[in-house]
Amino acid sequence: MDMPPPMRRFRLTHLALGLAAFALASGRAEAQVWIGLSAPLSGPDAAFGQGLRLGAEQAVADLNRAGGVNGQRLVLVAADDAGDGKQAVSVARRFAAERVGLVVGPFNAWAAGLALPAYEEAGIVAVLTGSGFPALTAKGAWNVFRTVPNDGEQGALAGAYLATRHAGQRIGLVHDKSPFGRGLAEDVARVLKAKGQPEAAFETLARGEREASALVARLKRARVDVVYFGGLAAEAAVLLRGLREAGMNVALVGSDGLLDPAFPQGAGPGAEGTVMTLAPEPRRLPDVKGAKAPRTPEADAVAAQGYAAVEVLRQGVEGAKSTEARAVAAFLRQGRPVRTVLGDIAYDAKGDLRADPRRPAVILQVWKRTPDGRLDYAGNDVPP
Repeated sequence: MDMPPPMRRFRLTHLALGLAAFALASGRAEAQVWIGLSAPLSGPDAAFGQGLRLGAEQAVADLNRAGGVNGQRLVLVAADDAGDGKQAVSVARRFAAERVGLVVGPFNAWAAGLALPAYEEAGIVAVLTGSGFPALTAKGAWNVFRTVPNDGEQGALAGAYLATRHAGQRIGLVHDKSPFGRGLAEDVARVLKAKGQPEAAFETLARGEREASALVARLKRARVDVVYFGGLAAEAAVLLRGLREAGMNVALVGSDGLLDPAFPQGAGPGAEGTVMTLAPEPRRLPDVKGAKAPRTPEADAVAAQGYAAVEVLRQGVEGAKSTEARAVAAFLRQGRPVRTVLGDIAYDAKGDLRADPRRPAVILQVWKRTPDGRLDYAGNDVPP
């Protein structure tokens, strides 16, 4: 999710920002709370961006039916950042110019990494919905929060699983060169090293690659017994298919980046048995009549994140009794539980999800064959 696609033309859906400017100029924005959405509505990750928009739109509609917040209606302002860093910065500056002080997104780590300083400088709260890249909250910026676990938790769980389940075996680590993928692989490497079982190989398979024979040859020479892949479904499928074609019946472990029909479809039968780390969250919101965004598997995978982010901002405004960004952030930083579609969540001093012993932030699940012949992971928990 984190490699920058080609620059795309900046665009806003429904001319929402223009309407926001008009409302502000006419004084009618006083009875409304404006929430921005920065998401990849075009480009390689558009299916995820459309899912985030779907969830955010549904949350705004549901919350307004329930009375809004502090007597004010919520208004969603959706902007396309195309998953591109420079375009995400442009979106951030436009939100700042239009005085949109509360934002859902950006989704991609690359886009978020470049845009978050602009949001901080402009005094805008940003709730990240897709990226658990640890560096985004490492500095403890006052305005950044997440609805997803820090990727360090995925890496820690995957590393512990590998060190236990594959103790004494040769472990290969592969990532897709993105901040998301490399960060995961490095987190796993640190856990393995701490447990006295360093990796036998540390390799890359760049996003967009459709052939992995050279990589597979290197992994074969390293005599790996299991491979951890930090990256997304399409490249994981390319890697696994290449391993099987080379006669390597090695296990594959990955992250929530594999939550995509492209993985079992691309990898084929060899995908069975692949283990993933992921958050135990709802996978689908109820269907909504008249929804503008299409209901695809990718959209369903993230729609609940978009919904929850709006809930977080709404309760921040309600708790602070103010729409002023610093007041909202200060309320959320207190660590009080916030009720969302993902369950009750609370934030630590960095804006990461606070650990809840009643609800693990990350679990292990495995792709298995269903009675009707499909490959699925839902409900297939793996003991750590």
